[in-house]
Amino acid sequence: MRAADIEKKTEEFLLPILERMGFELVDVEYVKEAGEYFLRAYIDKEGGININDCVDVSREMNEILDREDYIADAYTFEVSSPGLTRPLKKDRDYDRNIGRPIEAKTYAPVEGRKDFAGILKEYTKDTVTIEEDNQVVTLNRKDLSMIRQAFVD
Repeated sequence: MRAADIEKKTEEFLLPILERMGFELVDVEYVKEAGEYFLRAYIDKEGGININDCVDVSREMNEILDREDYIADAYTFEVSSPGLTRPLKKDRDYDRNIGRPIEAKTYAPVEGRKDFAGILKEYTKDTVTIEEDNQVVTLNRKDLSMIRQAFVD
């Protein structure tokens, strides 16, 4: 089973648990790091996620993972908060950050640079528009190596 299929199936099992608890699913990833596989669920709620929230979701999901047994490899399942500077991946992430500070990096230079920071003004399925120092920059989403909430102190 491919990583994308594992992530999709995991989302299907997680969503009813999270909806019942009043949490939001930010992302699911199945990755190999230092020779080990990790299945990670990033969750959030208004006011932020705490360790007890992660434990509650993990307990319920572990029962499902044991019962369904759809992942062939040995892996570690983790549930956590996406953190303050989480990446924007889904449309709802972009929606939540309209009018807020973000940071973006591109794979190749755009207008002579690869780093951008400003206010997220709008997005489409293909582009992201950022206002930096009263200048508007539109970037192609496919050209972004990273886009995330900016931590402003």
